Amino acid sequence: MGTLAEIPGLGEISDQSGMEPMSASSDGRFEVGQNGVRSITATGDGKVEFIAFAEHTLAYVASAMGYSAYYPVHAVEIQKPVQGVLMDLDGTSVHSEEFWIWLIQLSTASLLDDASFELEEEDVPYVSGHSVSEHLQYCVDKYCPDKSVEEARKWYFEHMRREMDKIMKGEGNVEVFEPAPGLKEFLLELKRHDIRIGLVTSGLYEKAWPEIVSAFRRLGMGDPADFYDAIITAGYPLGEGQAGTLGELSPKPHPWLYAETARVGLGFDFSQRCSVVGIEDSGAGVSSIRLAGFPAVGISSGNLVSSGTRELCCSYCDTFEEIQRLIL
Repeated sequence: MGTLAEIPGLGEISDQSGMEPMSASSDGRFEVGQNGVRSITATGDGKVEFIAFAEHTLAYVASAMGYSAYYPVHAVEIQKPVQGVLMDLDGTSVHSEEFWIWLIQLSTASLLDDASFELEEEDVPYVSGHSVSEHLQYCVDKYCPDKSVEEARKWYFEHMRREMDKIMKGEGNVEVFEPAPGLKEFLLELKRHDIRIGLVTSGLYEKAWPEIVSAFRRLGMGDPADFYDAIITAGYPLGEGQAGTLGELSPKPHPWLYAETARVGLGFDFSQRCSVVGIEDSGAGVSSIRLAGFPAVGISSGNLVSSGTRELCCSYCDTFEEIQRLIL
């Protein structure tokens, strides 16, 4: 195994990482060999580009919605005792990705007026782990460029609200929200060690809350709002005649959801960041944790290998039992 790049803040990236070298950043702002740039390396899914200088690195997060951003990359390591754990929802705490991908597929089918439409396997990294609008923008660009993301969103929320209403009434397919194996035992063990727990999701509140409630019902754990020390979602969608909250332009892999949970929700200062661990199964999520300045632990059930983000993790585990041994 050879070395693809040495990136300050990330360390050595192997040539088997799934990450890709670039000669210039996709926005044209930086070029290797110019103005101190030593290398430019993108995650395998192309969502984040790392522009490495001699002693620091900038991360460029591209946006399908047209609002990209640069962030500094901070070196991290897990420091014990761990004081806080930031947990992703979809795919990490609850196995539900197939359901949310199905809603994206259903919305695209409605746009195409083709009930038989199905997404392709290669679409999966682009229709999971990011914001609803980015998922839909990808499908519009690929399958129906004559349509708009605004049209897609109308279909999505129509389908989603119908399904969520049925699930909250106990009439829908509540089995679609399957708690991850070992989740209950892991959460209770964190509580026994007085570790503060934040739940973080790029999902809008009206999507995320029924999912969390359904999973906790199945676990017999009561009200999730009473259990978690903080729950941060992407907020509420903007709709005609109503106010919304910022969420669609600042989801994972941007750092803001994890930063909000740790700093505002759990009360940890940035100087304490290495004693706060983020747990994720998606490339967008791991990137978000790292750009927020926290050590990331990856779970193997997600797309970390295929998205070329596994080497952004401080550790990579198969089970919550492994993670428990790592952080306690």
